[in-house]
Amino acid sequence: MDILSDVLRVVRLDSAFFYRVEAGTEWRVEAAAARELTPRVIPDSDHLIYYHILIAGRCFGGLSGDEQVELRAGDVIVFPHGDAHVMSAERDRQPSRDVATSVPARYADTVLLGDDAERETLLICGFLGCDRKPFNPLIAGLPHMLHMRGMSTKWIGSFARQLTEESRLGLPGADSVLVRLAELMFIEVLRRYLDELPSDQTGWLAGLRDEVVGRALTMLHSQPAYAWTLEELARKSNSSRTNLTKRFSAIVGQPPMQYLTQWRMQVAASLLGQSGAKIATIGEEVGYDSEAAFSRAFKKASGVAPSAWRESRRPAAA
Repeated sequence: MDILSDVLRVVRLDSAFFYRVEAGTEWRVEAAAARELTPRVIPDSDHLIYYHILIAGRCFGGLSGDEQVELRAGDVIVFPHGDAHVMSAERDRQPSRDVATSVPARYADTVLLGDDAERETLLICGFLGCDRKPFNPLIAGLPHMLHMRGMSTKWIGSFARQLTEESRLGLPGADSVLVRLAELMFIEVLRRYLDELPSDQTGWLAGLRDEVVGRALTMLHSQPAYAWTLEELARKSNSSRTNLTKRFSAIVGQPPMQYLTQWRMQVAASLLGQSGAKIATIGEEVGYDSEAAFSRAFKKASGVAPSAWRESRRPAAA
């Protein structure tokens, strides 16, 4: 199965916010951590991913306190954990005292930076919302900054044009199209990151390409409700129990049975938020014969009972 698509579906990658930036020279923006902006940007999301796509020109970006990297047209920089970061015209510009905590207007309004009459640097920036609780293995396994150089010029141009058309024309379904555009951008970045991973890299995506761990992940995701045992999982992964546990823990960061329990809770959380099925039924769908056992496991993972989780996900009354 396509495990990446399965994870993206279950962690509810379904909210996006864009804004356009035109910049000249002598500018610097220090962005606050996304958690400070979430209630005003995408209130229904647990977590915000920052991203900046450089359409034209040149600039610099990086995590606050770290060295900035140079971005050229076609580059994409993503901050998967929503960390505070800096974007600027020059790497060596002095840090500003102010941290940007205001929320820009949505696309197609434009943020102007620098005082030049001709602003030759053009970026599309924004946020992508997703669930991080109770368990998001993808985000947890990503570095705090992803810088992808030279994404396809054709892709970048097509993205910018479609974003402009959907935002300005306001056609029916525009919000859904914009979310899909952001999702496609993020998937392209993940694919490039996976292609360029060094052989000794760890994390959830690295697990997908490992022969043994990848097979185990495929089976766990294809049948999360199945009563897996470590022995059966290892046998079907063409491995010993000891080797599977060692490799899975080293690459993914936890043993396979612990991963399965947490993934089941994420699937259950998605079902609780999106379906009206009984709690006992949802428990059965993720491998629990008893509603009480499922409720205990879910509360341990999320901090709240399944009924409270469902209530917190209900749309606010108009």
